[in-house]
Amino acid sequence: MHRGPRLFVVVRWKQELAARSTRILLGRLRIHSPVRTPMRRRIVRVMLILLLLPPVLAAVTGWLVAPAYLDPVRRGLTPDLIREADVSFALTHADRERFDVRAPDGVWLRGWKVTPPNPDGSWVLLFHGVADNRVGVSGQAELLLGAGYSVVMMDARAHGASEGSIATYGWLERNDTRAAIDALFHAEQRCLSTQYHGAGNPCPLPRHIFALGESMGAGIALQSAASDPRIEAVVAEASFANLREAAYDYAGLRKYPWLGKTLLSPFAWTLLYRGEKLTGIPLADVSPVKAVASRAFPVLLICDEKDVALPCRHSRMIYDAARGPKQLWVVPNAYHTGALGFYPEEFKRRVLGFFGNYRNAAHLAPAD
Repeated sequence: MHRGPRLFVVVRWKQELAARSTRILLGRLRIHSPVRTPMRRRIVRVMLILLLLPPVLAAVTGWLVAPAYLDPVRRGLTPDLIREADVSFALTHADRERFDVRAPDGVWLRGWKVTPPNPDGSWVLLFHGVADNRVGVSGQAELLLGAGYSVVMMDARAHGASEGSIATYGWLERNDTRAAIDALFHAEQRCLSTQYHGAGNPCPLPRHIFALGESMGAGIALQSAASDPRIEAVVAEASFANLREAAYDYAGLRKYPWLGKTLLSPFAWTLLYRGEKLTGIPLADVSPVKAVASRAFPVLLICDEKDVALPCRHSRMIYDAARGPKQLWVVPNAYHTGALGFYPEEFKRRVLGFFGNYRNAAHLAPAD
């Protein structure tokens, strides 16, 4: 009789305790849930923005940059630059002659033919880098002229004094090279038809044609040799492997190519996509790597160890793909296209030795 009220009190106390605990828990939920949920949402939003904003900005930048990529800054051929080149030619007693060529699409290409005192018919086509002109390869010309080679120095289309609204990094330029070689043969044949009463041959027909280029010019030289078998051998310094690989380096701010290949890769995608739409040219096929794989010609590839514009990765990709005789010189401590400036004697020894291997070969017959 006495346990009933006590049991009732205990049960009642437990019920009140449970109700109080529930009220406390609900109170906490009412206090904290509305705060924590927005905080979590904000964190998620910030993380998504941080993750998605760089690729989006990279894509927009690639889209905006594409026209400038195809129309680089034009470095004019000023009288001062011409005088600078003439001083260099005078050191080897070379003669400079104007050499203008009409490209297959009607664009006029402006350049020079420069010959040493006793030419033997060995010619080297010189190709300058982007946003430069023919004077940019005067140092290489001086070296070759001193060794008895004649040189052709052309302003690439959309560069220097040459016509053209866009640069295609080898797609149209390889046809320009073929036109220049055709014009070279025709010019020498016209020379032979003129009256000459002196000793020796004033205008020997081309016996050998080689090519040397740097940066953009290196890529053009390699693609030109793949499409024209009259080019027997190529020296290419700091060439790009293909436009997509080059775009990765630009997207990575020339320091972090891995970033250009991952988070910022949309820069390369939109750059090439819009470039193709603007030109109608398959820019993805502008590729020295494909060029050396399509024809087995000798190549001397030069890459500069500290090059951040076109790192040695590009030259190694070309080297691995090359089917013909190949050499790779990694220039210690040199920056982009700096091999001649850093190691002039070694550059001279390697380049002249490379071309010399083929200079004494059989005569080159002009193509039909």
